[in-house]
Amino acid sequence: MAVLVLAFGGLLALLSVCSLLLKWNEVRYRGEGLPPGTMGWPVFGETTEFLKHGPGFMKNQRARYGSMFKSHILGCPTIVSMDAEVNRYILMNEGKGLVPGYPQSMLDILGKWNIAAVHGSLHKAMRGVLLSLIGPPVIREQLMPKIDAFMRSHLADWSGNIIDVQEKAKEMAFLSSLKLIAGIETGQISKTFKEEFYKLVLGTLSLPIDLPGTNYRQGLQARKKIVSLLSRVIEKRRTSASTHSDMLGRLLQTEGKPGSELTDEQMIDLLITIIYSGYETVSTTSMMVIKYLHDHPRALQEIKKEHLEIRKQKSPEDAIDWNDYKSMNFTRAVIYETLRLATIVNGVLRKTTKDMEIKGFTIPKGWKIYVYIRETNYDTLQYREPLSFDPWRWKGLSVCSPLLINTSLAPNYRTRAWNLTITFRCLVEGAGYAQGKSWESFKYLCFFTTSSLHTDGRNLAEIK
Repeated sequence: MAVLVLAFGGLLALLSVCSLLLKWNEVRYRGEGLPPGTMGWPVFGETTEFLKHGPGFMKNQRARYGSMFKSHILGCPTIVSMDAEVNRYILMNEGKGLVPGYPQSMLDILGKWNIAAVHGSLHKAMRGVLLSLIGPPVIREQLMPKIDAFMRSHLADWSGNIIDVQEKAKEMAFLSSLKLIAGIETGQISKTFKEEFYKLVLGTLSLPIDLPGTNYRQGLQARKKIVSLLSRVIEKRRTSASTHSDMLGRLLQTEGKPGSELTDEQMIDLLITIIYSGYETVSTTSMMVIKYLHDHPRALQEIKKEHLEIRKQKSPEDAIDWNDYKSMNFTRAVIYETLRLATIVNGVLRKTTKDMEIKGFTIPKGWKIYVYIRETNYDTLQYREPLSFDPWRWKGLSVCSPLLINTSLAPNYRTRAWNLTITFRCLVEGAGYAQGKSWESFKYLCFFTTSSLHTDGRNLAEIK
């Protein structure tokens, strides 16, 4: 009996402590003029609910508090905005009391020299170097042929096999970037880099708590290993008499030139950022477009028709050029619609550099603002039948690609868009088309566990 009393007393004490902690955290952030909302637990906030339940968490909070509410996610007090007018203002006024507000875990793991972490003249200089690597002229003249050749070779291995599209899309996005930055395709370096990179990605979207077993700690450790790998590649390049036309080779060619030279640490952070910034978009969009084209034969036939018309004017071994890309109106429409319906980009974070008045609320200096666009993508006032896959809704419209919404990494959007275009081309023409293979020769085992499908969460599809 005494044991039961002690256990019951201990439980009551624990509940009391938890209640006090929750109330203390609410009082701590109860500033005058703040939007309504909840702040969750000290340190952790509502990060667990945000990461695990995503759209469901957002819908519940909006139903309780409206289109603007306060929360505490990814280690920082945050205002979440689902208001279209407010979101437009925030995205159009970066620099006027607002700067990119990436999570601390992302800034720590991507490195202090990544383009999202630097500001002012240094940001301008790093952006200039980035454009020299992935700007429009470089894409047209150097990157497009390389991406085309890599994708055709890589996707040819899919032919006649049943594959895990989720896994293969991730692998394809990573390997294509690794090929462009350092000329690495296969081997132990590629295998080790891939394993560590996946850990790095998980770590960037976690609470910045450096304890054993946490995604954050594993992300930091993965970064150290990746930095070590790239450092060895750089040293090997410097002692080699060979010339290289990849991004690392072009960076090393600037050594000794005033105004364009980067330290090894800056080079490594820039290369990691290039891989990271396109990885999620390319891999997820590639996966989802297979799903959508499989489910919508009319769209598949339309995109096949567009690509085959272009192919008629070329020999089998010719790569697609810039003029071909500009003429692919329906392909771009499929990209836009996939990004919208699958909501590849859920939102954008900004950080306030001063107290701001927005729509009657006061947002304190140093708080984050999460511009949440997922619900906007399904707004019936903007889109007819918003839950339907309808690429034709984009044809003839002058639109800003959703790929551009992350403006600090926008220079890389062209590489991502071209990567996606080549993926679609290889799929609809059939990877290895020179041997007469076609879309019908592929079999895909697609296992989706994503809420963006608007299903029960499990969808197994095979494309024959």
